[in-house]
Amino acid sequence: MRVFRMTLCCAPAATALGLLLLCAVTAGPGDGGSATRPARAAGPASADRAAPVLPPAAVPVRRPPILSPAAVPANRPHTAALPRIVPRADWLAGAAYRRPPARYADRVTAVFIHHTDSPNNYDCADTPRIIRFLYAGQAGGRNWDDIGYNFLVDRCGTIYEGRAGGVGKAVVGAHAQGFNEGTAGIAAIGTFIADTPVPPSMTKSIAALAAWKLGLANIDPRSRVRLTSTNSLSRFPKGRTASFNAIAAHRDEYETYCPGQALMAALPEIRQRAAALQGR
Repeated sequence: MRVFRMTLCCAPAATALGLLLLCAVTAGPGDGGSATRPARAAGPASADRAAPVLPPAAVPVRRPPILSPAAVPANRPHTAALPRIVPRADWLAGAAYRRPPARYADRVTAVFIHHTDSPNNYDCADTPRIIRFLYAGQAGGRNWDDIGYNFLVDRCGTIYEGRAGGVGKAVVGAHAQGFNEGTAGIAAIGTFIADTPVPPSMTKSIAALAAWKLGLANIDPRSRVRLTSTNSLSRFPKGRTASFNAIAAHRDEYETYCPGQALMAALPEIRQRAAALQGR
């Protein structure tokens, strides 16, 4: 059996597929989520140890938070079509843990992209089972209130609802320490370290999902937005406002290599595709 070692951006879930690891577990729910036990940070991902030291991609802003110009409603809002999203009931299969009611922000102004740091060579027919294992590791093994990601996308491009609360609502997730409120977490199922091919079907679906979700608040996917940290477990202390890409990487806000070098390299194309889907 191939064994994956726990890293900074992952944690184990029970598995018959090999050890499945979670990117969001080290992110933790923090103040923005409602899990009963916070995650603990670990060391850097061993698979990416050869990668260069990563400078913070987000830039601290010391003045009071303001809305990005892209967040100001225009005369003609730029929106995108709702992509097909498989409801959580289709993967949950009666395995639900007791959880408190979902929490909501006013709107979603940014999305954080993750990878699950799990095997890539899965059959897409097994995706519901994989998500159940991820859910069991977070909501069961770590006693979180729910799966941390708002959405998950498999290598075939199928989008799944993750966290409960309604896909069209600003559900507060547990995927980005300090920046869960007003953001959505999108997890690519797999491990996307340097030189790992990212399936085009996956990047297209991530772009379509981000375009629709950000379009609900008329956010340009190519813009930068300002977010305020709700705790000091991320790169930024509680109360600090920082500037992020509207489609950002998990490692932009947290000390991790997630979502991997290969998926990081795909983000500029994802932003451009999402903007085009909004008619920009």
